[in-house]
Amino acid sequence: MISYPLAPEPDDIAREAGRKLFAAEVEFLKGVVAMDGLPPDDRPEVCFAGRSNVGKSSLINALTGRRQLARASNTPGRTQEINFFTTRGGPYLVDLPGYGYANAPLGVVEKWQRLLKDYLAGRATLRRAFVLVDTRHGIKPVDEEIMTLLDRSAVTFQVVMTKADKLTAAGCDKTLAQVREKLARHPAAYPEIVMTSSEKGQGLETLRALIAGIG
Repeated sequence: MISYPLAPEPDDIAREAGRKLFAAEVEFLKGVVAMDGLPPDDRPEVCFAGRSNVGKSSLINALTGRRQLARASNTPGRTQEINFFTTRGGPYLVDLPGYGYANAPLGVVEKWQRLLKDYLAGRATLRRAFVLVDTRHGIKPVDEEIMTLLDRSAVTFQVVMTKADKLTAAGCDKTLAQVREKLARHPAAYPEIVMTSSEKGQGLETLRALIAGIG
């Protein structure tokens, strides 16, 4: 049985590969509102998915060292695009619309869900989905819906815990136990979890090295 340990610290070679990838320019390429607007599938890509306010934009900005690369918004319905970013010699970074806003207009929610599902199920160059989970809350039913979709689409996903600095070590351990229990039901789940804090820099070297290895 898989135990879903925390991802280990990268070795020196992997750490340097991650550092070099993100030290180079990471640029916004385009925002996509429909599948026919996707850029050419001429390189691997990784995507970031998560509930609204999970800290996705903050994590992308911290990874790239660029404070405004990914735009955060607390307003339901503000971010409705799939945003593509280019790395130099590495994969596309893909920022998916946040999901789980109960207060968003129904039409907006349906559009998000359709685009999200079409992308996750139909993008052949998608190598891994990073599913962000708030350490304070653990996996919610709406997260499991995305994970089930990834299972069905045979897209490997890896859970990245955010805002780890907001809890004590005991609190983090409690959430990790819940996350591990949930992941055991998902065959597409990658067998390691990454614990991060955008504010404190925790886990960023690990995540950079993982992405560089995929590219």
